[in-house]
Amino acid sequence: MATNSLKTLDDLFLDTLKDIYFAEKQILKALPKLARAAQSEEGKAGFLQHRDETQGQIERLEQVFEILDKPARGKTCEAIQGILSEGEEIMEEFKGSPALDAGLISSAQAVEHYEIARYGTLIAWANQLGLTDAVPLLQATLEEEKATDAKLTQLADAQANAKGKGAKAA
Repeated sequence: MATNSLKTLDDLFLDTLKDIYFAEKQILKALPKLARAAQSEEGKAGFLQHRDETQGQIERLEQVFEILDKPARGKTCEAIQGILSEGEEIMEEFKGSPALDAGLISSAQAVEHYEIARYGTLIAWANQLGLTDAVPLLQATLEEEKATDAKLTQLADAQANAKGKGAKAA
C-alpha cells in the first residue's frame, strides 16, 4: 500500500491514456453494430462515418504512447463497457420500434460525453506535465468528439425523437 504514495500525475496520465485507448477500441467494434441496428439512413451513415473517425483517434492515441515512449496498451475500462452494454440492451429491447433510433442516439451520446470528459482531462494533464507534443493530438480528438455529439443532437432533434414519440396512448 505504501507504493501508492509514490504515484504521480505522470502515472495517472498514462493510466487514463490506457483507459481511453481500450475504450476507443471497444467503440470501434460497437459502431458497425449500431449502424446495422439504426433504422434511418442518416443514422447508419453517421455511425459508419464515426467508425472511420474513431480509427484515426486510435492512431493519434498510439502517437501519444510513442511520445511517452510506452507501448500502446489498453486497460479495461469498466465505464465504457457499461455504456456499451446499455446500448446493446436498447438494441434488443427496442428492435423494430419507432423509438429505436432515439435510443441508439442516446447511447452514442453517452459514449461521446464519456470521451469528451476523458480527453478534456488528458489535455489538462498533458499541459501540466509539459507534454506539448501530445496536446494537439488529444485536442484534435476532443474537437471531433464534440462535433459528433453535436451531429447526434441534430439527428435526434430532426427526426429520431419525434419518430420515437409515436402515437399517444389512449
